[in-house]
Amino acid sequence: MSTAPHPRATVIVLLAVPFALALALWAFAWPAARIAPNDLPVAVAGTEQVTAPITRELNKAGDAFDVHHYGTADQARQAVEQRDAYGAITATAPDRIDLFTASAAAPAVAQLLTTTTAQNAPSGTEVVTTDLVPSPATDPNGSTLASSTLPLSIAGVVTGATITLFGLRRFRAATTLVGVSVLAGLAATAITHSWLGVLTGNWWAEAGVLTLTILAASSVITGLAARLGQAGLSLGPLIVVLLGNAWSAVNTSPYLLPEPIGLLGQWLPPGAGANFLRSTSYFEGNTPGTPVLSLSLWITIGLFLVIAPKRRQVEPHEPSLVKNEARI
Repeated sequence: MSTAPHPRATVIVLLAVPFALALALWAFAWPAARIAPNDLPVAVAGTEQVTAPITRELNKAGDAFDVHHYGTADQARQAVEQRDAYGAITATAPDRIDLFTASAAAPAVAQLLTTTTAQNAPSGTEVVTTDLVPSPATDPNGSTLASSTLPLSIAGVVTGATITLFGLRRFRAATTLVGVSVLAGLAATAITHSWLGVLTGNWWAEAGVLTLTILAASSVITGLAARLGQAGLSLGPLIVVLLGNAWSAVNTSPYLLPEPIGLLGQWLPPGAGANFLRSTSYFEGNTPGTPVLSLSLWITIGLFLVIAPKRRQVEPHEPSLVKNEARI
């Protein structure tokens, strides 16, 4: 016997689908349409006679560039290699400027700095560009690495949903989360490093980063599902897959997204994991503390929600009915 549909079902579907579409377009299309540098760290070193015009032109863009001055060209180069700056502009002669970039950090930013420096260099000045940390030859534009972020998020969603549907609870669920994340991290490293050659750093360090990224996504989804039920299974993917991937800036840079999207994206598992993976694979582990702290917080919160016992709801006792017997 078929069950009659809820009278409000049609209205809910009519409103939910357009709302979901609008949310997805807002999350993905709005940052993409507003790509521009926002406080992009740039190192400058050299004689003031040559660097002053360049610095002045960079500062004309308002908050687009965050210019840091260094005493020597070697210090400016080191800032790029350690990911303290996306590029370094050095001038040791009146008729030459050296631009040092790191396309492995963000190919789009390297191209932006190359164009900006050439346009703002004084007339008659030669601009020589050197890519200190180039993207691997197998992924010169970073597109393959960028496309790997979504499968990691999906792996987290599938893990969390499967554990929830199979009814695993507390420590058994936490153990399964860790085990699946380790195996998935090893599989992802085997594909991206050993087969595709997209990653070029220490194999085991990369496997560790991928494991932490998957664990952060899957644990928070499982934890939300354990506490909120079906609502948690909807909220988790919204955070990890929709907002996390849209704001990860893995195709560009957090400094090219509108504020505060660039910052928020680095505190979600996909953005933090991608940033951490770049540093581990291409920059010998030189990484800001934000990705490590972000992944650690998500894992801690997620596992706590999974392991911590639920509060038992004590139902109020109904007063016993006492039958009064009539006395004769």
